[in-house]
This record gives sequence, structure tokens and C-alpha cells, in this order.
Amino acid sequence: MAIPSIHPEQNHHSTLLQTSSCLSKLEHIALWFSKRQNKEIPDSIQATAVLFAADHGVATNNDSNGSRSTLEMVQHASSGDSVIADLCKQAECKLHIVDVGVAGSLADNDTIEHAKVIPSGTPDITIEPAMTQVDYWEIVGIGEEMANRAIDSGANLLIASSISSGDRISIACLISELLGLAPEEALSSTADISPEIYANELMAVEKALERAKGTPSHDILRELGGLEMAAMAGFYRAAARKGVPVLLDGLASATAALAAIAWDVRIAGWVLASHASNDAGHRDVLEDLGLEPLVELKSSIDEGKVAVLMLAVLQSAITLQQGLARIEMHAD
Repeated sequence: MAIPSIHPEQNHHSTLLQTSSCLSKLEHIALWFSKRQNKEIPDSIQATAVLFAADHGVATNNDSNGSRSTLEMVQHASSGDSVIADLCKQAECKLHIVDVGVAGSLADNDTIEHAKVIPSGTPDITIEPAMTQVDYWEIVGIGEEMANRAIDSGANLLIASSISSGDRISIACLISELLGLAPEEALSSTADISPEIYANELMAVEKALERAKGTPSHDILRELGGLEMAAMAGFYRAAARKGVPVLLDGLASATAALAAIAWDVRIAGWVLASHASNDAGHRDVLEDLGLEPLVELKSSIDEGKVAVLMLAVLQSAITLQQGLARIEMHAD
């Protein structure tokens, strides 16, 4: 008994019964890739993940750096035994870490790529714009270059994420401005952050938004974002231009995509969401982008980990579709 697919993207009928919602979800993922690869049966995933690292002056001035500095986080992530390195090896995903503005020297670390635009990261966005026009387009270009290099090396799925110990204020500003959320709705309050620090951060968000009032949405990333987010935005734009899908990671990754789509709405058609976290604004961003996350998490996990972990799910969906195609061919 043949059952027609409920998915409008599918142009043929399956000869197998498919009653499981899980199988239906996997089939939908495979069809999403089929449409973007312009192939009835999608190719297996060849993924590349790029982590852009930078600091934020507004975080330093508001005592919200966290327990580890961005420098320490980069050093750990670039070590051979880091979690992200292990996950990438397991998923056969290439990994690149790019320093675009980390405070402190990483010159002796030859496992990362050095592309500092502003040596100590962005200035205090409550006082001045995050980037000049020149710096902004330079960092966007770095993101585009990394995407183009990955695609030229054979990647057919890209992941961009970030390493930054002080991006909370900047992210909250972007979400508040682009989605029209109140600052307290866009800024997470967690057990790891004292009420005093949270109050300082919230005040910084309000001051930065007031300073940047009236900025057009297509320029808001330059005014309030971080170097790493501008790089991710350029990364996404280059991927869309070349017709290669991107898999979003955590809140910073999704916020960068939101800002990039403010430039060019066509980017939205090339984006998948790996997960939704409990970070304030994360689900709001994904909803605005029209994305359904692959998984829902009750915690915040960044630096590319969840996106790379989800590669196995995406590959399973494609492998299943490839197997069903072989069965149908033999059945005919």
C-alpha cells in the first residue's frame, strides 16, 4: 500500500508505510536538503565549523566577563582534547577557530587563525558604536572569506558559532532592537550571575539602545554587535550566495543570523536551527526567523557544540532517505 507524502516538497510517493513522527521529521529534513542541493536524494553531509572569537568593551566596563576570559576559552577550545575538537572528530567535521578581536595575545597559538580587526575587541557600546564602517566591512569580509574557503574545500553544510566571555549585553541589545522586546525580556538572568551584575548589564543594555536610537535595522549590527557576530553574519551571507545551507548553534549564532537577514532576507532560506536553549530571546529569535529547532534544551551550550552534535541527526536523515531510495528502486 503506497501512502502519499504529506510534504509538498516531495515529488514522488513512498512505497513504504511511515507511521512514526520521528521518521516523518527525518524525512522532512532530508527533503529540505534535497531542495537546496537540487537533487532528489541529497548528498551526504560534509561539514565545516568555524568559531569566531572576540571581546566586548562593554562587558569589561560592567564587570560581566564571567569566570573565564575569552583568551582562556580560546586556548581551551583550540586544544586537542577540548569538547568541540572531540565532537568535530566524531562527526568528521572540519574545525577552524578565528581570533578576530580577543584581548590578549594568541600569537604563539598556531592552531587558530589570526585575523584581529580591533586588538581588544569592540569598545563600550553604551558610549560609541561597536565598529566603524571600515572595521565593520573588514570583519564581515573575514566571515565571507572563511565561508568561501570552506565551500571551496568541499563543505556542503556550514556551522558558525562564537567564543566570547562578554557578549550578553550586545546580544540583548540586538534582540531588543530587532524584535522589539523589552531589555529585561532579551537579557537572561541566571544563577551564575549575581543580581548586582545583572542590574549593571540591564542598565548597559538600556543605555546602548538609547544611544543607538534611530539606527536603521540594516546597520544595527555595526552599532551594537560584536566582531564575532559581524563575522558570523558575513559567513551566513556568503553561504547563502553560494547556495550552501548553514546550521545555527546557540543564541549568539541565531542573533547574528537575525542581523544578517536584516541585510538580505534571502539568507533565511538557507538556515536550519540546531536547538533552542533557555536563554532569554532565543526562542523569540527562532520564531521570528520561522525556524523549528531540532532539539529543545533547558540549558545554554555554545561554542558550536550542539550544532556539531546535531550533525549525526542530519546525516541519519539523509542516510535514511538514501536507503529508502534504494529500496524503492529495487521494488520497482
